[in-house]
Amino acid sequence: MDHVADAHRTDLMTVTRYVLNEQSRHPEARGDFTILLSHIVLGCKFVCTAVNKAGLAKLIGLAGETNVQGEEQKKLDVLSNEVFVKALVSSGRTCILVSEEDEEATFVDPRLRGKYCVVFDPLDGSSNIDCGVSIGTIFGVYMVDKDLDNISLDDVLQPGKNMLAAGYCMYGSSCTLVISTGYGVNGFTLDPSLGEFILTHPDIKIPKKGKIYSVNEGNAKNWDGPTAKFVEKCKFPTDGSSPKSLRYIGSMVADVHRTLLYGGIFLYPADKKSPNGKLRVLYEVFPMSFLMEQAGGQAFTGKERALDLVPTKIHQRSPIFLGSYDDVEEIKALYAAEQK
Repeated sequence: MDHVADAHRTDLMTVTRYVLNEQSRHPEARGDFTILLSHIVLGCKFVCTAVNKAGLAKLIGLAGETNVQGEEQKKLDVLSNEVFVKALVSSGRTCILVSEEDEEATFVDPRLRGKYCVVFDPLDGSSNIDCGVSIGTIFGVYMVDKDLDNISLDDVLQPGKNMLAAGYCMYGSSCTLVISTGYGVNGFTLDPSLGEFILTHPDIKIPKKGKIYSVNEGNAKNWDGPTAKFVEKCKFPTDGSSPKSLRYIGSMVADVHRTLLYGGIFLYPADKKSPNGKLRVLYEVFPMSFLMEQAGGQAFTGKERALDLVPTKIHQRSPIFLGSYDDVEEIKALYAAEQK
């Protein structure tokens, strides 16, 4: 990479320009989706700034309330949630919002409604704020194709394959926005001097097979057979290949980001303690599975393709195995063998 040349580039592909280019694929488009995404991007920039100065601004401590998942809420969680809800409502393009932090879905005032439903986790991995580990925002977008006066929760309880777009923004050593509108995956990095997200990772493709596995091995004693066998095989391969490396951050956005760029597999299986898995379907499993498939990987729940799952509750959980195509094939084969 020629950093000197990069520093003098004048033809910059910003996220706004990218989305407008995507819009031209749809001659019937009126720019609603572009406006919605620009509000999501604004929310990401705001949260990025808040995360960067959290220690100084005393935003790190607990807010004193507990969210619907039973997790103690941190001030930054509360702030991030408010920012995204207000940004999405004020866009005038949304009708239903589902946030990890809110027990009930938000139905937008009929006067401000648009045709999109947005599901999001405003600050994933927030237990890592205090120690400076990467955290992030995850989001997914659905479209409602009916009269906006008659919307219901069913309009957002759709399988992941119906998503129109998905992405995440990671707040780490740099602020990185990874997004897909159904035509591949692109990564943008925030240039603080411009206040703009610039295309730095065009057309991300995950390697077909990886050398890394990512799982919380502290739960090993509660795993089911296929997961235990798969992890054993990662550590002690029987085919003479080198063992895989273990990398686990404990912040889904950071773990999935590394998996997307370097290949390998990310696992959060069901176990005896959490028989339905731990990660939430609508705003964690679906957006990340959507991105993985768009990048040439796979996502599997232990029973089916992750994006085929039809959720019945907004905070429903599911096991998830996602990453490089061949690595997910291996875990699928182990589950298939157990079914027999």
